[in-house]
Amino acid sequence: MLEWITNTIQIWNYWGIALLMFLENLFPPIPSELIMPLAGFTASPYQPGGAKLNVFGVFFAGLLGSVVGALIWYYPGKFFSERRLKTLADKYGKWIAISSKDISKATRWFNSQGRKAVLIGRLVPGIRTVISVPAGISNMPLLPFIFYTTLGSAAWVGLLTYSGYVLGSQYELVDNYLAPVSKIVLGILVLAFVGWVLKRRRKRTRS
Repeated sequence: MLEWITNTIQIWNYWGIALLMFLENLFPPIPSELIMPLAGFTASPYQPGGAKLNVFGVFFAGLLGSVVGALIWYYPGKFFSERRLKTLADKYGKWIAISSKDISKATRWFNSQGRKAVLIGRLVPGIRTVISVPAGISNMPLLPFIFYTTLGSAAWVGLLTYSGYVLGSQYELVDNYLAPVSKIVLGILVLAFVGWVLKRRRKRTRS
């Protein structure tokens, strides 16, 4: 996969980066943790031969692909019921590593956090791809969805791009550094969700 990602960026430059990040949103097994650091490395002046791409161009190309890819998941949620999407995920999701459990997890998180779940969810591996689905199911307006998606994606893409730019040829280490951080963030989100559930139960008990 690394060779394919490298060749795509070398051949198509910014359009290749946008395409890869678009596909990463559709097919989670394609890791943004490898795409954007590698793209950032191509903009690093420390690589042999100097920078081949502009770091800002790399960032905006990755952001464009990420936002457009998120829209692809938003519209199925808008036009299909949650039950129907779960059925489809269990039947065909194995091809893109998405299951009904993933949709349920993203939906619970969205219901507990509201619109800001789209922003935060874009920063969490395992949720960032499918957080668009409950946003569509809940009929979240398109403009706020794009706004929060863009903010969250910009933070994620910017972090990965800068990491590859700074680490240079060691860009593959980005995934090693992000893995524990991602687990911590996910743990915080789980605790926040549990707190929300307990708070709602207390309200019901009082009423």
